[in-house]
Amino acid sequence: MSSKPIEVDAAIVGSGQAAPALAVALAKRGERVALIEGDQLGGCCVNVGCTPTKTLRKSARVAHLARRAAEFGVLVGKVEVDFAAAMNRMQERVDAARGGLESWLAGERNVTVLRAWASFAGRSADGFDLMAGAQSVHARRVYLNTGTRAAIPPIPGLEGVPYLDNVSLLALRSRPAHLIVIGGSYIGLEMGQIFRRLGSEVTVVEPGPRVASREDPEVSASIASFLGEEGVTVLTGEPVARVERSTQGVVVQLASRRVEGSHLLMATGRLPNTERLNLAAVGVEKDARGFVPTNGRLETNVPGIWALGDINKRGAFTHTSYHDHEIVLANHDGGTRSADDRVMAYAMFTDPPLGRVGLSETEARASGRRILMAQFKMKDVSRAKEESETHGLVKLLVDADTERFVGASILGINGDEIIQVISNFMAAGASWHAMKEALPIHPTVAEFLPTILGKLKPLA
Repeated sequence: MSSKPIEVDAAIVGSGQAAPALAVALAKRGERVALIEGDQLGGCCVNVGCTPTKTLRKSARVAHLARRAAEFGVLVGKVEVDFAAAMNRMQERVDAARGGLESWLAGERNVTVLRAWASFAGRSADGFDLMAGAQSVHARRVYLNTGTRAAIPPIPGLEGVPYLDNVSLLALRSRPAHLIVIGGSYIGLEMGQIFRRLGSEVTVVEPGPRVASREDPEVSASIASFLGEEGVTVLTGEPVARVERSTQGVVVQLASRRVEGSHLLMATGRLPNTERLNLAAVGVEKDARGFVPTNGRLETNVPGIWALGDINKRGAFTHTSYHDHEIVLANHDGGTRSADDRVMAYAMFTDPPLGRVGLSETEARASGRRILMAQFKMKDVSRAKEESETHGLVKLLVDADTERFVGASILGINGDEIIQVISNFMAAGASWHAMKEALPIHPTVAEFLPTILGKLKPLA
C-alpha cells in the first residue's frame, strides 16, 4: 500500500463518456483531479460499444449495398467479405480513438490518470478515502462513471458453453458460420444484422412475443420484416429451455424446436459495474441490481458523491452519460439543471435505423393526455423511393392542449438523424404548428414532417 495518499479535489472513478470531459473541465477550473480506470480508457463506447460497432456496421452496409448493386444499374460481380480485414479496420478505429483520448488526458496538467480498480475505503470530515489498486487517494468529491456489462441469465447448460458477449464478439477474427443470438433487443438486433451482412448465417431468439419489445408493435413488425428479408431467422415467443455443446458448436433448445449453430451471442441486458466500489464503506445506496439512484442533479444519497452514466439508470447511452457531465458542471457553476427535465432520445442502429424520442404510442395512450397522432410509411416518401430505402415508418405524437410534441418514432433512412429535429422542438417547447408552417428542403425525408403533421388525428 502506498504510504502517502494522493490529495485531490475530485476523484472520478471509471472513464466512460462523462469522465474525461468532466476531468478536463474541472482541471481547467484549477482543481486537482484523479481519473481512476481499471480497464481501458474510454469505457464501453470507445472500446467495445459505439466506436467499434458503428465502424463494423459500415463494412456490413457496404457489403449489403454491393450485393444490391444490380438494382441501381451497377455490375460488380460476386461480392466477398474479408471478415478479418473488416474486423481489423474496426480495431484500428478503436485504437486511434483511445489513443487520442489518452493523449488528451496526458496533456492536462491537473489530471492524474491512475490505471487501477478503485474502491471506497471510508470517509472523513473533508472528503472520501479510496484505494486505486495499492495507491490511496483522498478526494473532496467523487464522481462514479463505471458503466455496465452484459447480464447473463441462468440458462441451464450455459456454464458449459463458450458463449460470446458484446465484448468477446468483437474479438473474433474468423467469421462464425452460424451465429445464434439470444436476445432480440438493440444489441442483439444490431449485431445480428451486421454479422448476417458479413456472411454469417444468423438466428435471433427472443423469448418474448416480439423483438424490440420496448417499441410499438408496428415498429417491431417492420424491424422483423426487413431482417427476415435479409436472411436473418427471427424466432419469438419461446423461452430457452437449455443450451449445450454440439459437434457444430452449440445447440439452443427451445420449447418446440432445436437450433444448432457455431457460435452463441448472449444479448440479454446489462448490469452495473458497481460491485467493486465498496459503496457500503461510505453509505451510498444502490438498488437490488446494483444501480445507484440519484436526484435530478445526479447526486447520490451521500453529499459529495455523484453517479453519472449507465449506473444511475437515467439512460444507458453514451449521449446521456455525456449530458450528465454537462448537468453536473452547470450546477457546480451555480446553475439549476436537472436530468429530470430532459426528454429521452435514442437510436437503434439497425439498417435502416430507428430514431426515438419521448413517448411511444403505447406510453402516450397510458398518459391520460389528449394526444394527436399521425403516421406515414417510408414507402410513400419520395427520397426513400429514389434511394430504394423504403422500409419503415414515421409516427408523430403531440399534446392536443399544449400543441407540443410528446414523442416520435422514425424507423427508416436517416431516422437516427431526423429524430433530432423532433427532439430539438421538444427541448425548445415549440408548437407543432411552427414545424407545419416551416419551409422544408426538397428532396429529403425530413421535408415530409409538415405533410405528416397535416394528418394528425386524436388517438382512438
